[in-house]
Amino acid sequence: MFNDKKIAFIGPGVMAEAMISGLIRQQVAPAAALVAAGPRQERLDELQARYGIAGTLENAAAARQGDVVVLSVKPQRLDKVMDELRGAIHQQALVLSIIAGASMRKISHGLKHEVIVRAMPNTPAQIGEGITVWTASPSVSAEQQEMARRILGAFGEEIFVEDESYLDMATALSGTGPAYVFIFMEALVDAGVHLGFPRRIAEQLVAATVRGSVDFYRTHEDQVHLARLRNQVTSPGGTTAAALYFLEKAGFRTALSRAVWAAYERSRELGKGGEAHPPQER
Repeated sequence: MFNDKKIAFIGPGVMAEAMISGLIRQQVAPAAALVAAGPRQERLDELQARYGIAGTLENAAAARQGDVVVLSVKPQRLDKVMDELRGAIHQQALVLSIIAGASMRKISHGLKHEVIVRAMPNTPAQIGEGITVWTASPSVSAEQQEMARRILGAFGEEIFVEDESYLDMATALSGTGPAYVFIFMEALVDAGVHLGFPRRIAEQLVAATVRGSVDFYRTHEDQVHLARLRNQVTSPGGTTAAALYFLEKAGFRTALSRAVWAAYERSRELGKGGEAHPPQER
């Protein structure tokens, strides 16, 4: 599909590299079809050496080449980048944005362009295990939707939604979600060390437990609620029941829910051009 088309990445960061790697690894697009633009020549040289793609310091020059233009810059840089790109993107080119909080309306207004897909991947995309929620503007053709699906599917699962409001929700849940998992794992490792395990063994136990629990759930996900699996581990009056009692007493669920809500609100603020600031207590 992309042998005769060009994909331009505006912003050669971690997620852009995950996409580039996935596209080449899954043979969705050859290296010759990819170009990246960014402000640091050393980063462009690194991507060129690693994947064989082209690079340029000029965002507009990359965008002019693109049948698909991927916006992968930091949210705080979006306005400046859109100023650079305005008028450089071909009228029928697909703009695919992975910028947290940036609505299709904001991107369309900033670029004077109507053909937009908005997507929210997450960091496991770096190993081909990501999940991406995405939506498309009415101007995106069926062929371009399939192009977007192929691109996003190259580095993990993808879920199309009609309602753009789900994108801010996905940012808070799956986009930010790996951080929740990592801090949970970190706390479990520290608890294991507190018990007396060497850190190396505690890390091995926690990683295998989390991985195995997810795999176990996925063998049942069409048939069973998570609570039923939790109950299978929880014997009356047993060790798990004692542990869960203290998690509930400490407000574990409430803290997690409030964290996700804070991320959701921040995603919406970023879409309105909000400056970074610490979250406020409620």
